[in-house]
Amino acid sequence: MFHKPLWASWTPVPGVARRSMNTILGRSYRPIIAMNPLISLRGSARLSTYKAALNHTSIRIARPAHLNPAILLSRAVHTNNMSFQIPKTQKAAVIVDKDAPIQVREDYPVIQPEQLAPGECLVKLECTGVCHTDLHAAKDDWPLYAIRPLIGGHEGVGTIVAIAANTPRSPVKLGDRVGIKWLADACGNCEQCRKGLEQSCSKAKYSGFNTDGTFSQYVKSWVAHVTPIPENLNSFEAASILCAGVTAYRAIKYCKLQSGDWIAIPGAGGGLGHLGVQYAKAQGLRVIAIDTGADKKELCLKLGADKWVDFKETKDIVKDIKDASGGLGPNAAIIVAANESAYTQAVDYLRAGGTLALVGLPNSKLGASIFFTVFKSITIIGSFVGNRQDAIEAVDIAAMGLVKCHYAQKPLSALKEVYEGLAEGKVVGRVVLGME
Repeated sequence: MFHKPLWASWTPVPGVARRSMNTILGRSYRPIIAMNPLISLRGSARLSTYKAALNHTSIRIARPAHLNPAILLSRAVHTNNMSFQIPKTQKAAVIVDKDAPIQVREDYPVIQPEQLAPGECLVKLECTGVCHTDLHAAKDDWPLYAIRPLIGGHEGVGTIVAIAANTPRSPVKLGDRVGIKWLADACGNCEQCRKGLEQSCSKAKYSGFNTDGTFSQYVKSWVAHVTPIPENLNSFEAASILCAGVTAYRAIKYCKLQSGDWIAIPGAGGGLGHLGVQYAKAQGLRVIAIDTGADKKELCLKLGADKWVDFKETKDIVKDIKDASGGLGPNAAIIVAANESAYTQAVDYLRAGGTLALVGLPNSKLGASIFFTVFKSITIIGSFVGNRQDAIEAVDIAAMGLVKCHYAQKPLSALKEVYEGLAEGKVVGRVVLGME
């Protein structure tokens, strides 16, 4: 006689060892066992976990369910004995059209849990950083255009308050504190994704560009791409690590430098640059900070920059940068500034065999000398934010205390004046907006 399988449902039990499937889920679960001869237990680790769980409960028959057990397990994990009240509306900063002013609305719709597709989650945001990329997207001054209406932002930190039904093997659960990055989602199957360039996936979703971003109290994201935030890392400090930190870290990482090498960072006093100074020092590099203004000079030197060059005060910036690195020039330069001249000068001051990493995104031509690029064996790379692993590494370094974001805290309603400060180059460090 054929028996339809009676799948086990799962409830949390304190004290049960985290082993086998429990380790994957990140917490302990007690099986309320459905007795059926077709169910087999494979592996001593799993069997021992079941035995341990049975010591804490009685056996009862579960109701038959003609569902995939992975789905049943997934649903139980996502409920996690935790519930959140999701409002219908929220505060959000919205740009309706290219030339329209920012509207901070109190009645913007919140996506509801039942509207989430498998793999998606809803995050209640505590804060979000503001990036120069957000200003580019708002002004549509790239050759690629953002959606309208647009909720910008891609440096958010908050709590997962909903996960879509039928989401299998979610790496996160309700109540987890996570970060929302520029790369919100990617297909995971194309050549770029398989090679670790998921940020260049042709089907990628970018927060605050082609999907709603973090200038709102709630945001939809994807469970596979949110970044867990370590407990010892403050949310406001973590926010800018998710974009500026990841971007600077990856650019330095792919320059493949050795301890003691020189690296030049044009734009060192800005939001991305001041993190670049710290990631470079954490890797044992010697840093030439290039920017302008007394406040930025003080910040860069405080963060460990070995040399300072003010591009407005210098009469020969190429010579000054070479002199700062012993006459030969730095081994690498990561250009985080959005100024075209910073890119054209780099080939001239880099030493032979140096690496030029393009990071900032001005909508202009490179304009570097082809002759000296070849003659000096210069390597030019484009470094576009980072993948999920880059993000985890960058966040972990910050959690170790080796990198600290210097930021000014403002409310979401101040976004317009923050954009004005970014456009004028007056923002020192980073600005992080609170949602409350």
